[in-house]
Amino acid sequence: MSDNPRISSPAALRNREPILAVLRRHLPPTGLLLEIASGGGEHAVHFAAGLPGWTVQPTDPTPEARASIAAWAAEAALPNLRPPLALDVRAAPWPVARADAVLCVNMVHIAPWSATPALMAGAALCLPPGAPLLLYGPFRRGGAHTAPGNAAFDESLRQRDPRWGVRDLEAVTDEAVAAGFHPGAVEEMPANNLVVLFRRAG
Repeated sequence: MSDNPRISSPAALRNREPILAVLRRHLPPTGLLLEIASGGGEHAVHFAAGLPGWTVQPTDPTPEARASIAAWAAEAALPNLRPPLALDVRAAPWPVARADAVLCVNMVHIAPWSATPALMAGAALCLPPGAPLLLYGPFRRGGAHTAPGNAAFDESLRQRDPRWGVRDLEAVTDEAVAAGFHPGAVEEMPANNLVVLFRRAG
């Protein structure tokens, strides 16, 4: 067993630059970015390096992921990257009371559906009016998959855990609106993923 806690994800390495480009378009020059379900931490390091005016707060519910985030962060030694926090969206209150933006990459389909309304509710509590909540991942639109690969991915997820699966964008949007968000831009991303932007209502 390796004593190196760092986790590397090929998907994270592929999508980190396109996601960073979206963040640069939609975020103001400075603030605190709360990343939900940071996984191994490669995104957090990349975003902190690419957004020097922002402080990045990674979080994850699993100790293994937090150990990986801490190891990547120690190597990067970025002054605007905070140590990882334990955060499960369904466990209130969250350990971060206020943020200027919330980012959640590849969580809503690899979690029970109950995590989605919990994410919306928690983000609504910590974001000020007008602040963005950004989701990245695969979504169905109009009840249909956007590509055959997403349909196959959805089936594989449900075989791993029946509570998982690619979500309907309309259902996710309904939960966001119910929590106090306005729908914003939907941007197509590589590999049939989307970035979905919501803004906290005033």
